[in-house]
Amino acid sequence: MFEVFLKEVKELLRDRKTLFFVIALPIVIFPILFALLGFLASKTTFEAEQKVHTYYLANAEHSSEFEQMLFYHKSFKPYEGDEQFDSIDALKAAVKAGKIDVGIEIPKPQVKPLTTTPEQVIWHVVFNDAQSINFVYKRLEKLINKYAAGVRSATLEALGAPKSHHSAILKPITITKVDTADKRENYGEKLGALIPYMLIPLVLMGASYPAIDLGAGEKERGTLETLLLTPVTRTQLVLGKFLTILASSIACALVTVSSMAIWISIAGGIGILDTIKDAFSSVRFADFMLIFALLLPVAVMLSSLVLAISIYARSFKEAQNYMGPLSMLVFVPIVVSVMPNMSLNTTTAWIPITNVSLAIKEIIKGTVDYSAVVMIFVASALLAGALLMFCIRWFSKESVLFR
Repeated sequence: MFEVFLKEVKELLRDRKTLFFVIALPIVIFPILFALLGFLASKTTFEAEQKVHTYYLANAEHSSEFEQMLFYHKSFKPYEGDEQFDSIDALKAAVKAGKIDVGIEIPKPQVKPLTTTPEQVIWHVVFNDAQSINFVYKRLEKLINKYAAGVRSATLEALGAPKSHHSAILKPITITKVDTADKRENYGEKLGALIPYMLIPLVLMGASYPAIDLGAGEKERGTLETLLLTPVTRTQLVLGKFLTILASSIACALVTVSSMAIWISIAGGIGILDTIKDAFSSVRFADFMLIFALLLPVAVMLSSLVLAISIYARSFKEAQNYMGPLSMLVFVPIVVSVMPNMSLNTTTAWIPITNVSLAIKEIIKGTVDYSAVVMIFVASALLAGALLMFCIRWFSKESVLFR
């Protein structure tokens, strides 16, 4: 078995494509892609924040004070054309034509004098809300609220309420949030769910490429028959191939996690990604080892599955076609783990992959229940053992090997 394992590892290390996917991709390509995405996101957000929006204020004469506030705001400039847009339909057409970025319609009748009975009015803000990054509405809402606060205060004074009582009248009850979650739990809840999205598919990816080569690849090259003639039992043969795939799967996950830790450390050292650095600063080495230990039975399960699929496939291409749906099957349990009200308990601890995904999130949060972790190990080990046994029996069938 170990001779088969060593032989397969040597062949794997000679395969440049496998080395690229297992080592170069997580060390170099992924960090570059993530850095590029972060840079583009920061750049587009900065540009959106700095953008000056052209506005048109319909019926501006009804609120000259707000008109002045808008005119002197650094993020807005008035429309300089000669056309008039005095209705909502006209403002919509102007926004669609690109003549203005936003239109505000102050309806008639205007805000009544402060000595009369107060009356609520509705202002319409017309803009294109389909853009993914759009600060125009929030800026206008903030400005209108500031203007409305001044109108409200003046109205209350006109109605005889002293200015010192305004806060109690307008907001008789103030809520103060007292959060029982510490910093680690807060960050872990937000970022911990993302870690399984990265680790578990990488475990699958690290197993898939060598599995295709060691199963379907052997068939396609015609070397499988030679292997079967060697004085090695089929169980030893399949276990040797399985250990090779398992080693590649674990190596891919380890290389990726190590690469991430190094890049986050470098980024944190130069003052960026402080949020991520804070989130992981309280995660101990023992927690990382526990995450790695939870991934081991997952790696055994996925390695057994991909080897069984690869042995069944007639060719390299057929094996690749079968691996595609398997990727989707792995993502579904991970998605289930991030659904509302999903938590690690005695029931979810028995759901494959979902249990590991939930446990990783709880470990990052620092709230993991170790009795549930034991149940996960038992459930995962039982399933991994069953799948490995199936793979061995599958490899023993002539109808599968020579279909």
